[in-house]
Amino acid sequence: MPVVRPPIDRLGADPGRRRLLTGLLGAPLLASGGLAGCSDGATTSSQSGPIELSVFWWGGAKRAELTEKALRLYSGRNPRVTFRVTWQGVNGYYDRLATQAAGGNVPDLIQLDDSVLTEYTQRQIILDLTDHRMELRDLPVGLVRYGTVDGRTMAVAGGQTLAGVVFNRDLLRELRMPEPRAAMTWSEYISWAVQVTEASDGRVAGTMDASGDYRALWLWLRSQGSEFYRGRQLGFSADELISWFELWQRARAERATPSAALVEQADSGEPARQLVVTGLTAASFAWSHQLPELQRLTRSELGIVGFPGPAGAQWARASMYWAAFRGTRHPDTVADVINFLTTNGEAGTILGHERGLNPSLAVRRYAEGSITEPAQQRAAAFGASIADQLGPRRRHRPRGMPRCAPCWSPPPSASGSSVTAPARRPLASCRKPSRPSRCEHRRPAHGRPPVT
Repeated sequence: MPVVRPPIDRLGADPGRRRLLTGLLGAPLLASGGLAGCSDGATTSSQSGPIELSVFWWGGAKRAELTEKALRLYSGRNPRVTFRVTWQGVNGYYDRLATQAAGGNVPDLIQLDDSVLTEYTQRQIILDLTDHRMELRDLPVGLVRYGTVDGRTMAVAGGQTLAGVVFNRDLLRELRMPEPRAAMTWSEYISWAVQVTEASDGRVAGTMDASGDYRALWLWLRSQGSEFYRGRQLGFSADELISWFELWQRARAERATPSAALVEQADSGEPARQLVVTGLTAASFAWSHQLPELQRLTRSELGIVGFPGPAGAQWARASMYWAAFRGTRHPDTVADVINFLTTNGEAGTILGHERGLNPSLAVRRYAEGSITEPAQQRAAAFGASIADQLGPRRRHRPRGMPRCAPCWSPPPSASGSSVTAPARRPLASCRKPSRPSRCEHRRPAHGRPPVT
């Protein structure tokens, strides 16, 4: 259920996996000489009178607490601006947003991911921010470009994230097994997972089954010089896809992965159902900014390491974006709030690593050392450890492609495998939506924004 908050009192107290099978078809005002690159949150709007902005995002209770605290800070500096916030889990988020878009009553400020950015731009749902004095000079060039469509700034990255393998450190110590290491090949990773399953006498599986994880396939393709998309077409061959499925067919046959029923359970998109949290696998796949939320759900210590393959297969990816509704009555103020949330040092300190690394390099430097939650520290350290090894960014997913591309399935599992492959879905089962919505078979990535 969406959580609707009354207007935030400005003077009050501070309060992935997505199945591949459906994806294919600042400080207080600083004196002069202070922190360069961080905004002071002064509103640029010339409008007079009180302004109430509606804000909508997906996420958990902790994200809500921190976001509301940052918005309250903005209101403290801009007393005539208040906020009415609504938030919910990722499941159903875009369905609700599609309903609002159909009625022309989208909230003023919304959180999006890159699966809808091109579509929402072309459907003229979100505001073109190009001429609204966005403070982008201290964001990495790749993240700035991430928010552009056809050369226009349509959104601003709310954070930076990376794909990672989240593993149960305490469980591996108990089993006297080594932790997965960076730059393992995929074959080496699966062999490690087989050894974990054997060490536990089958009590836990070594790894989540990633055969249907679009992130994993994408990075595997990039490590071999291919891509997921090229223009408006799929960027890989049928032979490459078969090789990917055969890799995981071997993993299932050797019992590196859990049963189909457990995979289906974890595929709900809810962090609490992830098998690395429930103790049924030693490792799973997630975005790095999701590590703190996953850690809050288990007493076992979780670690994170890069996906198998070279770090250069990854890129500086926006975890999510802030965008403005094209029909907002206060475009300048909404743009100023986006600037505040993404470039203000004190706001960045409040938000921490909840949406990933802060998009502003200056804010990252300013907030360094202020993160005290161990899981956030581990996620930030992971991002810093491979920051210099990242490859070139990739293009946004073409409009409609993530929802209604062919719904392919893996080939049947090998004889004796503990997992039965899902049935193939015909192309006719995916229909082109008449408004921004999810394909009927699409499931969000865990915790997103999804990739929660």
